[in-house]
Amino acid sequence: MRTSPRSLREAWVALAGLSAVFLFEMLDNSILTVALPTIGRDLHASATGLQWVTGAYAVVFGGLMLAFGAVADRYGRRRVMLIGLALLAASSLATAFVTTAEELIAVRVAMGVAAAMTTPGSAALAFRLFDEDGLRVRAFNVITTVGIVGLAIGPTAGGFALAIAPWQVLLLVNVPIAVLAMAGVWSGIAPDTADGLNRDPVDVAGAALGTAAIVAALIAPTLFVDSGAGSWAPWAVTAAAVLAAVLFVLRERSARHPIVDLKLVAHPLVASGLAFKAATGLALAGVGYLITLQMQLDWGWSPGLASLGMLPQVIVLVAGGALLNPLVKRVGLDRAGWLSAAAVVAGLAVYALLGDLGYFWVAVALVLMAAGLRVVGVVAGTNVLRGLPESRTSIGVALTDTASQVSSGAGLAAAGTIVAAMVTGPLTATPWTPGQTAEFHGAVTAAGLTLTVAAAVLVGWGIFRGAGGRGSASPSRPAPAHTGSA
Repeated sequence: MRTSPRSLREAWVALAGLSAVFLFEMLDNSILTVALPTIGRDLHASATGLQWVTGAYAVVFGGLMLAFGAVADRYGRRRVMLIGLALLAASSLATAFVTTAEELIAVRVAMGVAAAMTTPGSAALAFRLFDEDGLRVRAFNVITTVGIVGLAIGPTAGGFALAIAPWQVLLLVNVPIAVLAMAGVWSGIAPDTADGLNRDPVDVAGAALGTAAIVAALIAPTLFVDSGAGSWAPWAVTAAAVLAAVLFVLRERSARHPIVDLKLVAHPLVASGLAFKAATGLALAGVGYLITLQMQLDWGWSPGLASLGMLPQVIVLVAGGALLNPLVKRVGLDRAGWLSAAAVVAGLAVYALLGDLGYFWVAVALVLMAAGLRVVGVVAGTNVLRGLPESRTSIGVALTDTASQVSSGAGLAAAGTIVAAMVTGPLTATPWTPGQTAEFHGAVTAAGLTLTVAAAVLVGWGIFRGAGGRGSASPSRPAPAHTGSA
């Protein structure tokens, strides 16, 4: 019988390895973005080529998470994690030999596959390390804090690195991260036992349809922003995403061994957690795009000053971890989930209604949304896993990450399309005329309110669904005891 650690200290080796996995996920695209101009000059890449240097990773990563989550639940989360980390180290090392943009895109595709193999497993293995919800929340908090610190310092560290080293160093740094993660997972986490795995055959048709739907859903927002709503291409890709999603649902309802059991997804804890994650992804991607345009194009701030303008969000994300455990201990997991999701909606509303009045209100909105994200990212994910059987933990994590990825794309598409539709003339051709400035202010308000309403609907539905599952866990296992002890 498996003996669970009684404190975080007893599991420090495993947590160090899993934290390194999450560090890679959060650090990768943020640190690479700083180097895109340098990469473009060095590899003679076009604007489209540079876009796919980051886009290829995101699409492959988001598209394959469900499939690899199902594979990990069947063949071993630790095994799939270690294979993915080995692929990450090898593909990152290959960066040293890249000479063209196409080769770099191929490397990024391989890294996206590695991320899809490792990311669901990081939270699933952390969840399975402990039997108590309090320790699970604290473990998730440690892992996410490491990742958020990496996200916060990544662009700055990348900028300094580029001053003294070639851009390849920014991807080669993944090699020691992968090695550290492999060492921690190998020595700190025991192999999966047969009773904790799902032995059903893999639903290949369902995995293919789910991957197609997610990939199309992730590509469509970029096409809407780049080509505009008047182009046929984004609408065609959106239609393909909807068709694939409908076929996926029909397949999962009829399959004997579905990749995603829709009855389990309907469990109150799972449904509410996914709704909260989707609401935060929608809000943060959409508002992040709007604030970037507002600071640099409307207010005329330099990129450096605009990055300083985002500091309130960074500070709350990093420091907010200290408040997470006391909040959960005081109000419980379920209430902490909907309170944090509601804080994200409140921040959205503040930005939509008051953001035009000056930076103070933008900062207030950033603080509210960051505080909500800091809590909901941990709590919603924990609740989703509480509502699933032990043999479905990896697919549960993949579902939460996929919900966040797809809703982020939807938020970006909504904000970008509304701005493009309401502002006449080239958006980046500054200074704007008074008419264009007024149009932009109207577009920001309209886009902010649209995102607020959409996120509020998701949060409201999540609260309604979660009320039916308060205090419950998966029917296949008893609800763990709540504790905040170390």
